[in-house]
Amino acid sequence: MDVLKLLEELEEIIESGSSIPFAHKVLVDRDEVLEVIKEIRIHLPDEVKQAQWIKEERQRILVEAQQEADTIIEEANEHVIAMVEQDEITKIARSQAEEIIAEAQMGAKEMRLGARDYADEILSNVEGVLDGLMETVKTNRDELKGMK
Repeated sequence: MDVLKLLEELEEIIESGSSIPFAHKVLVDRDEVLEVIKEIRIHLPDEVKQAQWIKEERQRILVEAQQEADTIIEEANEHVIAMVEQDEITKIARSQAEEIIAEAQMGAKEMRLGARDYADEILSNVEGVLDGLMETVKTNRDELKGMK
């Protein structure tokens, strides 16, 4: 018999006892009440032990659950940090690539401008030489015309 049933039995004994008028007291069979109390004492330690075990088991489960939750949160944070670092590495690489491309484009532009200036200078020199040759040819022709 469990403790709750024994307590219900004790309650019935008290309720079924003879009441003393005007005193709010009840006459009960002493031996019967003491027997129920004795049974309660016998069963109570087992119930208390079981309740204590349940309480400890509950606490152990809560601790395990908290540890698992902490582990999951830590792993999630590490994953987020790794993703952020990868994103940062990607951003840095992309930025460096853009800088390299910009420098290459600037270098190519400078080379084109330098090549154009060089070609213009060469053509200017050729023009000067050709102007000199044209002048010499003209002079020689004039001399030939004057020899007639």
